Amino acid sequence: MKKFIIKHPLITEKATALSEQGQYVFLVDKHATSPEIKKAVNSIYNVAVTRVNIINVKPKTRRLGRTIGFHSGYKKAIVTLKEGQKLDILPQA
Repeated sequence: MKKFIIKHPLITEKATALSEQGQYVFLVDKHATSPEIKKAVNSIYNVAVTRVNIINVKPKTRRLGRTIGFHSGYKKAIVTLKEGQKLDILPQA
């Protein structure tokens, strides 16, 4: 098992809306697979994961003057929890 499969939770407007439905978004290692992510969330947060959806976000080119660079790509996972379970990862307002 890789050392850091789950890097951190992503907290965006869309992720906050998904959390009301029992789905949570995490930034994960580029080489992580769905079963590895499921096992990592189960062990870290002690919850039952029913489904893991993975999204690969492609790198984007950016310009600054004449120089062309990249915003690096990343992989994120949308984790669905068993009915009635929730995580307390969102900041409290």
